[in-house]
Amino acid sequence: MNPRLFLFGAYTAIVSLGLLACTEKTPANNPGQAPAASAPVSLAAPGPSAAPGSANPAGPAVSVTTARAEARDMAVNLKTTGTVFPLASVDIKAQTSSVVTKMHIKGGQFVRAGDPLFSLDGRVEQANLAKVRAQLAKNQAVLADTQRQLQRALELQAQNFVTKSAVDTAQSAVDAASANLLADQAAIEAANVALSYTQIVAPLSGRAGALSVSIGTALQSNLSPMVTITQLDPIAVTFNLPQRNLAQAIAALKDGGTQVTATLADNGGSFQGRLYFVDNLVDAASGTVRARARFDNKDGRLWPGAFVEISQTINTVKDAVIVPQAALIQSARGPMVYVVEEGKALARPVKQVAGQNAEAAITGVTEGEVVVVDGKQNLRPGSLVVERPKEAKSGTPPAGIPAVTAPAAVGTPSRSAP
Repeated sequence: MNPRLFLFGAYTAIVSLGLLACTEKTPANNPGQAPAASAPVSLAAPGPSAAPGSANPAGPAVSVTTARAEARDMAVNLKTTGTVFPLASVDIKAQTSSVVTKMHIKGGQFVRAGDPLFSLDGRVEQANLAKVRAQLAKNQAVLADTQRQLQRALELQAQNFVTKSAVDTAQSAVDAASANLLADQAAIEAANVALSYTQIVAPLSGRAGALSVSIGTALQSNLSPMVTITQLDPIAVTFNLPQRNLAQAIAALKDGGTQVTATLADNGGSFQGRLYFVDNLVDAASGTVRARARFDNKDGRLWPGAFVEISQTINTVKDAVIVPQAALIQSARGPMVYVVEEGKALARPVKQVAGQNAEAAITGVTEGEVVVVDGKQNLRPGSLVVERPKEAKSGTPPAGIPAVTAPAAVGTPSRSAP
């Protein structure tokens, strides 16, 4: 027999006897007690430990932040972009054909109503005025003569030296002379008007634009503007209102107009004005209606053509229940919120009445109820919740959630050198 085969068979027998002895070994029993049956081996993965005698069908608690519903008035503001628009802007044109003889202003100058702007050559108009005045004097003399003749005719008629027809003729001459006198007075007024056209004055207070004429410029009547005067105080801002807010805007006009705030870009300042105009036509393309508000502009900070941010209070919701906008969830059945009651999240359908900035006025929630703001995406109806601080530092576990400590690393003992 091969010695190697003999040793391998002996070794195999010894190992088999040892395994058999380990398998048949049972723990020691108490005296007089039957040996316990071995428990079956379960191949299922161990689940999370639960408290004795309780079940947790909602799963583990979800960490959320909450807010309490408040009841107060909410002012609903409309925010849009507007353009500064002058209330009045006039192109100054010559009303007579003449030549510029004097310029009393400079481009960009502020003027008041009635201030002189330009002087034109008015020698022709002055001559016409003198002519009609001379005609007036002549006709005044004629009138005086006809009045004397009428008086003489009346005296002669009283003595029966002339007939009544002679008196009538004298009276007609007086009436004609009086009519000529009235015509002369009208001609003088017309000549004065024509002469006044040679002195151009500001029709309103405002700022003059660039001048397009100089001394010696020949002008044609009502042809091209010499300068534009733009009113700056007060000034208007034009903007668009949504069609849904048209009724509130019209109602506000009856009470003197709602307050409108205009804010310039780059910290240019804010200004308070009043709504004074709403157009009579809704733009079919945009669904908006044009509106204007009037602003005081004594320091001239609002400039025509500038863009401003418009904020207007169009409605005030009285005694509204207000929650953060972030608490609303848009579901297939409409908006809803999660309300926390006894540590559980309950789904509550709501209706949004109005929204302003980060707040929403809703119905379906009462004052004082707690709604979930952050963490709602992890919730289901009936989920357990635990509130965490709203301003938790980075790396700090939320309240109610124990911190997990990493187990210490188990080092492998190094072997000592032989």
